[in-house]
Amino acid sequence: MSGGSYNYLYSALDLEDLLGKREELERMADRLESLSEIEFPGSGAAGRMTRDLLVKIKLWESHANITASNLYGVWHDIEWWDSCDYGPEQVREGLAKFLGES
Repeated sequence: MSGGSYNYLYSALDLEDLLGKREELERMADRLESLSEIEFPGSGAAGRMTRDLLVKIKLWESHANITASNLYGVWHDIEWWDSCDYGPEQVREGLAKFLGES
């Protein structure tokens, strides 16, 4: 059998790809950590680094969700203004709300 045991995890070259391979990252961390450090030097460090990557992805996702939730209203108002559904006054009101001024 050739490759694919981890859904070609090695080919996840950017954040978007990695976000879709969390299960594979978890399984890879488990596998690396299960290897004997005596027989496979570096496997423990690689496993820890893989697990650390998972933690960073979860933290990034949490921070990104919080940041985006603070911006949804502003994005909405700009999009609607640019689509001619809102005028500049609604955008000003939305920005004032974003700044906590209303």
